[in-house]
Amino acid sequence: MTDSPSPIDPQLLEILRCPVAVHYKDRGDDPGRLELVKGCWLVCADSGYKYPIRDGLPVMLIEEGKRWKDVPVDDLPVPPPAAE
Repeated sequence: MTDSPSPIDPQLLEILRCPVAVHYKDRGDDPGRLELVKGCWLVCADSGYKYPIRDGLPVMLIEEGKRWKDVPVDDLPVPPPAAE
C-alpha cells in the first residue's frame, strides 16, 4: 500500500507563509508557517487563519483565511466548499 500523494508540493509548503502572520514581529524568526491539515487545508498557528486548497491550489487570500479562522480544525469541511 502506498501513501497518497500530498495535495501540495512539500517544497511549496516549506516556503508558503500566512499573509497576515508573516508581518508579526513577536512570533520568532519565521512567523506565518503553515501546516497541512486534513489533506486540503493550510493552517497558521500564529494567526489562526485557515486557507483551503482547491483543485490543488492553495487559496492564500486574507479574506478566505479570515472566513475560516473561528472554525475548529476538526470542523473544517473536506473538501473545502467552493468560493463564495
